[in-house]
Amino acid sequence: MPYEKPLPPVSPLNKPYWDAAKEKRELHLQKCRQCGHTWWPIAPICPNCHVRDYKWEKMSGKGKVNSWVVFHQRYFPGFEKEIPYNVCEIELEEGPRVMTNLVNAKNEEIHMGMPVEVVFEDITEEITLPKFQPIRK
Repeated sequence: MPYEKPLPPVSPLNKPYWDAAKEKRELHLQKCRQCGHTWWPIAPICPNCHVRDYKWEKMSGKGKVNSWVVFHQRYFPGFEKEIPYNVCEIELEEGPRVMTNLVNAKNEEIHMGMPVEVVFEDITEEITLPKFQPIRK
């Protein structure tokens, strides 16, 4: 069955991010070699000290829900079967905040500060999407 949702563009700048998700099932973000700042979204320079000297570093894959919304309206045809669906801002343990979907949870269960961990969904042969799920104790 073909994937019907919008696909993220892969470029030379963000390819290490997508490769880590696909090949290692790990979440990698950029970290500045000068000031140690870790950031998202992907950028060619450190947003903290403005140097181009960074490395890709594996994140813990853990964080907490900082904010979320539940969509009840279809904006793209590919999402119609999932309505209502959530989009969450996850604050990673390392500091950056990423936008994603929370899976393996009911929308009514989502709450501020909810502890979560990364999981990976293979959506095409080229793209594996990092998503998050609640950490069950």
